[in-house]
Amino acid sequence: MYPIVLLALLAAAPTDEPKPEGQPPEGVALFDGKTLDGWRGDPAHWSVVDGVIVGKSEGPVKVSTYLMTKADHRDFRLRARVKLVRSEMHSGISLWGKNAPEHGDPFTYAGHLVMFPSGWGLYDLFGRGGLPPGGGPAQKVGKQHDWNDLEILAVGDRLRVAVNGVEIMDYKEPLPDRIKPGPIGLQLHSNTVPQEVHFKDIFLETNPKVDRLLSVKPTKP
Repeated sequence: MYPIVLLALLAAAPTDEPKPEGQPPEGVALFDGKTLDGWRGDPAHWSVVDGVIVGKSEGPVKVSTYLMTKADHRDFRLRARVKLVRSEMHSGISLWGKNAPEHGDPFTYAGHLVMFPSGWGLYDLFGRGGLPPGGGPAQKVGKQHDWNDLEILAVGDRLRVAVNGVEIMDYKEPLPDRIKPGPIGLQLHSNTVPQEVHFKDIFLETNPKVDRLLSVKPTKP
């Protein structure tokens, strides 16, 4: 009897191993697939179509505009599928910052931006500009006009990013005042031509216990 109970307890115990392919990521869904509940942004640019968050513009966008979570986040793991559909201008996911309407749009953002897919890399919005390591590592594994699996792990002063299962960034922020709880934002970049970007399968795990990227497969010894 006791061995059976022990085996049952072991089977039910939590594990830090990655989920098999086809299973949903860890965390809470930030997007319900039907509405923009929990988000705020310009309804002229953001909508839900067939289970996908669509950011779209047909005319010029003078200042980058964002769809932002209503809640602030500091330490988290975010996993999402992202796709640039129209134009060659990059999009991105912003964090560790704030809504900054003083810069010309009611829903623009000041803070860190993980860019995709054109010009992959990290950018300090309304701050220092481009940050290391640049977009070279991601260009080897990213897709320009197709779905990319993106994972962002932001813990303490460290920001790690994986694209399609490959770690492409491990950045330590040297300026503590540039790290603050803030909304997570989806970017529709300033542009002069029509553009469209898609987001789906957005999952957030707050205060992650394991400091590693789940989407990166462990290397065998």
